Amino acid sequence: MSELAITPELLRDLPKSDLHMHLDGSLRLDTLIELSKSYNVELPAYTEEGLREKVFKKTYRDLPEYLQGFHYTTAVLQSESALERVAYELAEDNQAEGVRYIEVRFAPQLHIHSHMNAASVLRSVNRGLRRSRDKFNRRPEVVSGVEPPFEYGIIVCAMRMFDRGFSEYYDDLLRVHRHTPKRRVFAMASMELAQAAVRVRDELGIPIVGFDLAGQEEGYPAEDHREAYQYAHKNFMMKTVHAGEAYGPESIFQAITDLHADRLGHGFYLTDTSMITDPTIRDRDAYVDALVQYIADRRITVEVCLTSNMQTNPSIGDLSNHTFRKMRDRRLSVTFCTDNRLMSNTTVTKELELAMRFSGQDPYLLKHTIIYGFKRSFFPGSYLNKRKYVRRIIDYYDAVEKAHREAQGAGHAQPEPRESQPASEAAPPPTTISDRPPISEV
Repeated sequence: MSELAITPELLRDLPKSDLHMHLDGSLRLDTLIELSKSYNVELPAYTEEGLREKVFKKTYRDLPEYLQGFHYTTAVLQSESALERVAYELAEDNQAEGVRYIEVRFAPQLHIHSHMNAASVLRSVNRGLRRSRDKFNRRPEVVSGVEPPFEYGIIVCAMRMFDRGFSEYYDDLLRVHRHTPKRRVFAMASMELAQAAVRVRDELGIPIVGFDLAGQEEGYPAEDHREAYQYAHKNFMMKTVHAGEAYGPESIFQAITDLHADRLGHGFYLTDTSMITDPTIRDRDAYVDALVQYIADRRITVEVCLTSNMQTNPSIGDLSNHTFRKMRDRRLSVTFCTDNRLMSNTTVTKELELAMRFSGQDPYLLKHTIIYGFKRSFFPGSYLNKRKYVRRIIDYYDAVEKAHREAQGAGHAQPEPRESQPASEAAPPPTTISDRPPISEV
């Protein structure tokens, strides 16, 4: 067979997943502006250009500046209609670039107030996602079986910490438990969310597929939330944890031992021995080696967010310094995700373009990475249905790859994309690499 050039068009057309994507970090800018006017939320600017200049920037000083945008996005997502609309549009945006499976995560307790409880918040988000999914799956290409359907799951996020002003719900909790140590209050909130998520999943049939822990790592250890994760674990809910994004290997160790993490969000500092702070760990290299070996052996997938990591941690400098190259060398299970499509001005296609540009991955490794995103998903429904879905994804991937290979070999233009699939921006030059054997289904 002829060599396959990894072009932006190929990356756009391939079926993809996004397992780490925050609802409140992935709004359309025009929707944010419109909702802010409807709900009297003051913004620093009311044009897309102005907001890109003042809030949602190309580069940020640090993580706190990156997070400032959430103040505005969560403020406009305080009604059922706003949540449903943003969820619907997020699914549409993913479909437009060839993403066929998403797991949308957010913290429901940031949206709970006197007029919305946990169930109504989750119902609203699910309505938007389901409506977009059903519309997409009525397309003739999907109905006929030529293309795989679009599917989704919802991940609820507990917060490592919160303070007054985060939301009405958190304000009430801190007020009622004013004499309780704050870390204990944070743990109580996580436990309440875990119980709500299981009940809403089981009684309302909403595809809540996972439990997550987000927020500031330093000073707020994962072990504080052990009870909530144990509850989720005992109720057959999958678990992911933001860990190693801004703290060292010990945070990741807690995630996989205390919280039973099935996947890890970011994991950037997984191999960085200089970030170890525990004085009882004398052989840092051995500790990291054992940790990496454990994660690799149990196929705990790392949700890598390249653009986001570069923006929240400018000290990385160049993407060639990103730790995902070490993860690849150690054969860890990795999938590339957007984190926040708005804050990082990114898409799954762009994240894959970056990975191809700086890692030297070939078509075999590209396929392995993409397919593993589907295999390691918290897919709703039975394991047998998940296997059938992954098989359809692999077959469609092969068909798209074959069409591009033939077009490139014949010297023709790339296969025409659907109108709903705009070409990605800032495309890298094509990378031509040798063929590898096909990946069999695991």
